[in-house]
Amino acid sequence: MNLARLDLNLVVALRALLEERNVTRAGQRVGLSQPAMSAALARLRRHFDDDLLARVGGHYELTALGQVLLHRTATACEVMERLFASQAEFDPGSETREFKIVASDYAVAVFGAELARIVHEEAPGIRLRFAQTPPGVVDDTATLLSTTDGLFMPHGVISDFPATDLYGDRWVFLVAEGNPAVGDRLTREDLGRLPWVTYQRTYDAPAVRQLGMLGIEPRVEVSVDSFQLLPLLVQGTRRITLVQERLARLLAPLAAVRVVEPPYEAVPLREALWWHPVHTHDAAHIWLRETCARVGARMDGASPGADA
Repeated sequence: MNLARLDLNLVVALRALLEERNVTRAGQRVGLSQPAMSAALARLRRHFDDDLLARVGGHYELTALGQVLLHRTATACEVMERLFASQAEFDPGSETREFKIVASDYAVAVFGAELARIVHEEAPGIRLRFAQTPPGVVDDTATLLSTTDGLFMPHGVISDFPATDLYGDRWVFLVAEGNPAVGDRLTREDLGRLPWVTYQRTYDAPAVRQLGMLGIEPRVEVSVDSFQLLPLLVQGTRRITLVQERLARLLAPLAAVRVVEPPYEAVPLREALWWHPVHTHDAAHIWLRETCARVGARMDGASPGADA
């Protein structure tokens, strides 16, 4: 497909038509008259050799191809908006802009909160929007990164995209303070016989793979889609959970739990900011990356348990 031969304004019209499913409302949305939008729909139908919108009774419904294009056009528009929002210069003290960063609740609690504090002090017009990491991040990383300003994710889960290292962390176990089945130390036998609480996504893949390599098969009793809920689901039970030390130290005072060292040398965790190459030379994004790296360096300068 030769982009030079395409009218990219049709992408905007296509998105409006597929989302509104009404020619008049779609035209009003993008500032086109009803005849102009009807002409755009006719051109799109010729291009795709498909009706896209099919009349059913007194309204339009999307064809099968229209359903496929619905998500793709939204993604394409977001990519173009980010592309044309790129700047040659950026003054954090006077600019107004929102950065969308995809992250787990762990990364937001441990790193995002401090990043937000620094941005508040240094760039009062800048807004940060943290979005929960979606289930398909590993399968469709390119699409996710093309529609956001970055992704907080440890090394070892995704690759082949530029990244800025942020800070290091390590894995520890949490057990209930009154758990009679665990003494001062955990054993590998404990890991196999005690019930677990786990984070149900697979982003901690290196740590999970390590357990498998050690022949440890967790007996999962509860799984949850939030790292920050793990301590609450451990307290008052015989359960154990594997969690990042920085988060464990942060949340330990909120639940009747204690931190216990793994009975093996756990693989370290190195958090990073990943981004799409389209952002590489954008001055605003360079500022974001440099600020993130600076915050991460400060965190690395203090031990994870410094506030414990």
